[in-house]
Amino acid sequence: MGTVVNKINIGRIIHEELKSQRRSVAWLAEQIPYDRSYMYRILKKQTINFELLSRISNILNVNFFNYYTSNYKSVK
Repeated sequence: MGTVVNKINIGRIIHEELKSQRRSVAWLAEQIPYDRSYMYRILKKQTINFELLSRISNILNVNFFNYYTSNYKSVK
């Protein structure tokens, strides 16, 4: 049995969540803390490492891992 995960652009999803919370990328960078320009580069990526995604989830109070689990399909 294999697995298929739909392509998820987590950087774009996080950026949209920032907008919905009326927060800036600069604000998020400050919370982590990362350089603002580095944070912009991260949010342009389709994937983000587990530790960083966990930190961002905690800061924004959103479980971004749900985007992966809700798109998980089992292939028989």
